[in-house]
Amino acid sequence: MHHDLMDRINSRYDSLSKGQKRIADYISQHADKAVQMTAARLAVEANVSESTVVRFAALIGYDGYPKMQRALQEMLRIRATSVQRIALTEDMPPQKALSVVLKRDIQNIRRTLEDLNPDVFEQAVQIMVHAKNIYIIGLRSAAPLAEFFGHYLSYIFSNVQIVGEGVTHVMEHLVRVGEEDVVFAMSFPRYSSRTVEAVEFAKRQGAKIVALTDTLISPIASLSDCALIAGSDMALFADSLVAPLSVINALIVALGLAKKEEVSDYLESLEDIWNETETYFEKRADAQ
Repeated sequence: MHHDLMDRINSRYDSLSKGQKRIADYISQHADKAVQMTAARLAVEANVSESTVVRFAALIGYDGYPKMQRALQEMLRIRATSVQRIALTEDMPPQKALSVVLKRDIQNIRRTLEDLNPDVFEQAVQIMVHAKNIYIIGLRSAAPLAEFFGHYLSYIFSNVQIVGEGVTHVMEHLVRVGEEDVVFAMSFPRYSSRTVEAVEFAKRQGAKIVALTDTLISPIASLSDCALIAGSDMALFADSLVAPLSVINALIVALGLAKKEEVSDYLESLEDIWNETETYFEKRADAQ
């Protein structure tokens, strides 16, 4: 079972020395600052020796201070409040935002391409192709992803329902979910508790669960039959959802190809309707 840094600290706190407790207290109270510190700097802030910091990291189960620091980064990525997220990038000048954020998004996509198992991706495609009904859950920051995915899936399937927050409770959308259905759930730090509850309910009803999330230890990945992992390292208080959107685009293409004939016939009918209703702007031949 996964235990993050604070779990490890809390479980060992009573057995720590006074100096080690000062380190633990500083990390607990100032995690957003400690995450950027060297072992030497953390030692100064906690009023202990650098060697005590190194021993502290080993004592709570990490193979050296750098491993503990990475664990702290991971913990903050998942647990950080919006205020703490801002603090993590408070030294970034606004004029650097464009290059920093786009480079981070490129890194997220590259890491996703390297880490996402093609066999798992194909498994997700097959699960969805054979579903009686497809429910798409994306709440909070994942809501735009759900709307985008649902919009294009409606060109491929006639059995798609977007589960969102609104007047109707999330659970009411899932009241008829069953064993032949698929729930495609998306959630990224900070994870939506409503999404987790909805996935737990659907799983109890026997539905297949396909998850799109940031790590295999996320709460919806552990509940899923198939988990697609996409990098979503945060940029300030906003989630970086470029890589998840790329995975969704790939799913749309793969699903469309799997049902190519049906999609072609449907789109041909839609084109006739769009032309009749002038849905899309086209420059008139007589326009000056």
